[in-house]
Amino acid sequence: MVESPFHILSSGQRPNGMLLVFCGTPQFAVPTLEKLVEAGHTVPLVVTQPDRPRGRGMEVAVSPVKQAALRLNIPVEQPAAIKNNAEFREQLAAITPDAIIVVGYGRIIPQWMIDLPHFGNLNLHASLLPKYRGAAPIQWAIADGESVTGVTTMRIDAGLDTGDILMQDELPIGTEDTAETLGPRLASIGADLMVDTLDGLDTGEIHAIPQDHSRATLAPILKKEDGRMDFSRTAQDLHNRLRGFQPWPGAFTTFKGKTLQVHQAKPADHGARLPPGEIAAEGARIFVGCGQQTVLELAEIQLEGKRRMTAQEFINGYRPKPGDHLGQ
Repeated sequence: MVESPFHILSSGQRPNGMLLVFCGTPQFAVPTLEKLVEAGHTVPLVVTQPDRPRGRGMEVAVSPVKQAALRLNIPVEQPAAIKNNAEFREQLAAITPDAIIVVGYGRIIPQWMIDLPHFGNLNLHASLLPKYRGAAPIQWAIADGESVTGVTTMRIDAGLDTGDILMQDELPIGTEDTAETLGPRLASIGADLMVDTLDGLDTGEIHAIPQDHSRATLAPILKKEDGRMDFSRTAQDLHNRLRGFQPWPGAFTTFKGKTLQVHQAKPADHGARLPPGEIAAEGARIFVGCGQQTVLELAEIQLEGKRRMTAQEFINGYRPKPGDHLGQ
């Protein structure tokens, strides 16, 4: 365990702002942690996922939240489990936090932890709840072709993103936005929203509103198979999924038995009707037929075992013929 300066608060005096425990793991959570400290709240402990080996070299990597906490000189705990962890429970109880802030922590919050602070466990979720409950709200909002999304602060309960809503803020989704470009913007406005939420709770100006569960939609954790291109979908739908599923699982299909990763593509006007999955090479351009008589232009692709290449390079190297199909 990391030694922490909890004893400085044992006199019963509260610091300026609230006394908070912060639980988070990904880069999306970092702006919120930074903003809370900047706003004058006291964060004596950050809780994040254990360090894990990653990449080809399997080197141990620390979470972005841990990196931020160390930079801010905040003690860090990384429990392997929390539900029945008596030592961790005693540690949090000793802090007597006003609230526990949870942003992308990656673990289910147990009931004892929900019940611990006066203001509860407050979560920043990257959607306009009750839409897109689940692990991948940013990705699925783009993949589904939404033009507007946002962030929600809510009070965690025992369900999956089902708690009462505290505040929300909207953000438009650009036509070329990807999960990688939209995520940081949502993280930024979400950080400000969490600060505003704490201010509102402190003054009594915010009153929690129950979610309308009948309007709920789900954003489940992404699987590799979600990236497989189904050419019975429209070109716009495939373009949206390509944008949403960045950086993983991306968009992929097969060409002559080999995996073909599609890095850049867009819907295109095309005079000829192409059956779904059939490709046509015209000059330096490659088109593929999609559902409802739409066409997708492939701009940058990568065949299994090869480097990324432009449509022109692919045509020069592999000379696709009339009648060739993707996905077969």
